[in-house]
Amino acid sequence: MGSTRTIRVAVIPGDGVGEEVAAAGRDVLEASAAASHGKFAFEWEEFPWGCQYYTDTGRMMAEDGLQQLRGFEAVYFGAVGWKSVPDHISLWGLRLAICQGFDQWVNIRPVRFLPGVTSPLRKADDTPLDWIVVRENSEGEYSGFGGRNLSARGDGQEVAVQSALFTEFGCERIIRFAFELARTRDRPKVTGVTKSNAQQFGMVLWDEVFDRVRRDYPDVDADSCLVDAMAARFVLQPESLSVVVASNLHGDVLSDLGSALAGSLGLAASANLNPERTAPSMFEPVHGSAPDIAGRGIANPIGAIGSGALMLRHLGLPDEAARIDRAIETTTAAGNLPPDLGGRTGTKDLTAAIIDNLDA
Repeated sequence: MGSTRTIRVAVIPGDGVGEEVAAAGRDVLEASAAASHGKFAFEWEEFPWGCQYYTDTGRMMAEDGLQQLRGFEAVYFGAVGWKSVPDHISLWGLRLAICQGFDQWVNIRPVRFLPGVTSPLRKADDTPLDWIVVRENSEGEYSGFGGRNLSARGDGQEVAVQSALFTEFGCERIIRFAFELARTRDRPKVTGVTKSNAQQFGMVLWDEVFDRVRRDYPDVDADSCLVDAMAARFVLQPESLSVVVASNLHGDVLSDLGSALAGSLGLAASANLNPERTAPSMFEPVHGSAPDIAGRGIANPIGAIGSGALMLRHLGLPDEAARIDRAIETTTAAGNLPPDLGGRTGTKDLTAAIIDNLDA
């Protein structure tokens, strides 16, 4: 056997349950590495950034944080946010700073319906459902362009401007990524999400690029849907979906809806990808820091563990990623469910069960 591949991963547990689920994900990834018989191993370095760091230093991350992270193959993230720090400060100071600083322009959010998990969708009982939301992650509504002014006029007179930025380059690369991803799926289909009837500049550009790109993929079915109609389609016709590509805001909202339909936001994994690999990609569960349950040992680790599987797949270990995904399915099918899914299995016991099922 050749030498062991060592994968260097930066860990940012963050705040609240982020610490608990990041630890759970690391345990599963370590178990996966141990089962590889020397194929790969992890070298972890943990960074204490987050809201407590902000309280202590006035910054969400070190001033040279991006430089510190750049030498790693991946970033494994827990959650960010705490009641003592305004959400826009915690988000822009850490997570979005990393996503934009490393041009992680693809956000992947699979919507998985797990066995043993009750979905609010009646169709989930007898219809195979499985789709992926591909979210543009670098511009759009979260580009950060705008400002606040005129507060000197007095109470109630301030003005805020928040501009959405759509570039032809940004639209094309995310839409093309979605079509390439669709080619790898059993059902090669892409649905583009738009709101061009009301947003006549940015989203019309999005539509024009989508129509142009789709002609390069005659083997992939394609259609477009207004975002409000898409919200209804997630509920009424989820079987019609395979790959859904959307802008930053639309993808964010729709993917949360998809996870709720699958049973809980605690199930949702995500990947923030730099496809060119000029910087590390970042992997994180979709749920927040959940201060109300932090420290109680009941946080759902499945989203974080699934994000670890996405990380392995990105790092060229698809078989190992699939083993983790199967272990999650075996575990939930056996009735091992956390409280947010109606069960009684705590974080540590659920993590242990998933590890036990890696060879199932």
